[in-house]
Amino acid sequence: MSRQPILTYLRKSEKPIFTTSEISALSGKSLSTVTQSLNHLSRNGLVLRVYRGVWVEVGSASLSPYAAIPYLFNRQRAYVSFLSALHLYGIIEQIPQVIHLASTIHTRTIRTKLGVFSLHRLSPKFFRGFDWYKGQGSFLIASPEKALVDSLYLSACKKKQFGHFPELHFPNSFSFSKVNEFAESIPSNNIRSYVSKKIGALLK
Repeated sequence: MSRQPILTYLRKSEKPIFTTSEISALSGKSLSTVTQSLNHLSRNGLVLRVYRGVWVEVGSASLSPYAAIPYLFNRQRAYVSFLSALHLYGIIEQIPQVIHLASTIHTRTIRTKLGVFSLHRLSPKFFRGFDWYKGQGSFLIASPEKALVDSLYLSACKKKQFGHFPELHFPNSFSFSKVNEFAESIPSNNIRSYVSKKIGALLK
């Protein structure tokens, strides 16, 4: 396969980030052939390998680290939450050094060329309260209220960085009634009690 057609297929995908499999499906070429072509383009500085089988065309203006999230987990959902979501909503000004995600799979850290993603496990019964982000990019994100409760949930699990916030700026649309509803849905009695006390302290 010549190198120029590969770039054509990349632009046909109309996405800032793409996978080897997607280009293989668009071009009708084998995965190994597409991988070889992408590696060649990478060596020439035209594409960047973000993660295993995940690529981006260099210079893409619309690229954001958040765009990589749907590609990082094989058939598993993860949503932006905790301090990362609170920052995106303007509730905290401090920019987290890593992007914090919630999922039901094991806690781990994923390092990519676009950023570092820290995955935190929630109980499957508590994996709710998220939707597609309304701003730029296509990724799942907790509601502001759920992001706050998720943070307190983790702080109950001895993750101290999630229990002490910088100054919080709650918009008028923020609902502490929803916060309490999410807190009441926590399956663990101990964690639920801990989170409720933390919420009470925030309200004082």
